[in-house]
Amino acid sequence: MNAASDMLGDDRAKAIAACVDERRLVDTARGLVDTPSPTGLEEAVAQEVRARCEALGLTTVLQEVEPGRPNVVGTLKGSGGGRTLMFNGHMDTSYSGSEPHLRDRPGFQPCAYERDGRLWGLGIANMKGAIACYLEALAALGDAGVRLRGSVVVAAVVGEIEKTQWSTEFVGAGYRGYSAGSHYLASHGGGAVDLCVIGEPTENRVVTGHYGTVWARISCTGPFVHTAFSRVLRKENSILRMAAALPAIERWVEAFEAESAYGGQPGVVNIGAVRGGDPWRVSRTPQRTDLFLDVRVPPTMALQDAAHRVEALVAELRAASPEAGFDLEIFVTSPGASISPDHELVRALELSHADVFGAPPEHDTVRWSSDASILTRYGIEAVNYGASSGLPHPDGENLAVDDLVSTARVYALTAARICEVEQ
Repeated sequence: MNAASDMLGDDRAKAIAACVDERRLVDTARGLVDTPSPTGLEEAVAQEVRARCEALGLTTVLQEVEPGRPNVVGTLKGSGGGRTLMFNGHMDTSYSGSEPHLRDRPGFQPCAYERDGRLWGLGIANMKGAIACYLEALAALGDAGVRLRGSVVVAAVVGEIEKTQWSTEFVGAGYRGYSAGSHYLASHGGGAVDLCVIGEPTENRVVTGHYGTVWARISCTGPFVHTAFSRVLRKENSILRMAAALPAIERWVEAFEAESAYGGQPGVVNIGAVRGGDPWRVSRTPQRTDLFLDVRVPPTMALQDAAHRVEALVAELRAASPEAGFDLEIFVTSPGASISPDHELVRALELSHADVFGAPPEHDTVRWSSDASILTRYGIEAVNYGASSGLPHPDGENLAVDDLVSTARVYALTAARICEVEQ
């Protein structure tokens, strides 16, 4: 799509943008934030989204990913002959708000409030604000009297947050994230859409690529004995063996980050957790100590290649300390995603952003993941674009109301361009 082929026209673009209703948008966003939905407990907010989709006249279905966890899929059907554009957003929040370190931070609570032109509350940035913008975009198209040839799908999905089940200790719906909802969506009809906008918080930049991930557990072993007999075996303590391996692991991290550069920036590996022994029985030495890595993998690198690099690290640790019993488990694999900067969906977002903000958007590549990881594997070209104000404020998530309004306008104009206005 280029400027010459953009048939929307300035007058129609202005008319559509003018129909975005700030108070209606804020009411929708507040209703979503006020409905708690940590991963695994999305039922109530799904019903909220469903009711608002039906109020807009969308054909709406619930997809039960598992009991009590439905995706909501609302469709504004086109007149025919146009492409189908999906707006995809997750309903689960990164936290519940009940975590001890978040209880006194109001922006991390599922209770929306406005202050100084900003809307605060758990999930407003990641990413209930985007879902509210999707719904408002369709409302604005209707108020503007626009009928599209192609269809627009609003998909509100469960279980996107980066978390997973592990071992027998961390199991259940609350740990089933990492695109669980979009996996189900794509394989149950959602794979038939043509293009997708994901409203992750990007500071209104067009994100054309993001990393995937490999999560790995590296373990070592040691003797399991009573404290009374541990002194002579101290160097064989599995915690101390893992500590001794840390310099080699850190060297590997630095090398991998250089190898996995993408978008002009180095890659990243996080040492995310260490577990060894039992707090309720420290009178015993730990039989096993685990170290967990989050290895971010650029879309230019195969997940298998990244996994093999981790395997090579563990082989190095084994060779250096054959008695330590080093072992490896790969327990999350999620691919990166990218879209050409010249893609027509990117171009439509650029034109729409310029209509609203008066200048083209910046492009970006990021190290976080999104449901584009799954959707692109089903042949659905996807781009991330949404409102945000950078990293969360110490008091929690918040977005400027003006940014929400502007983003809803961009979404409405993008839908009009991709799905084509019926003449």
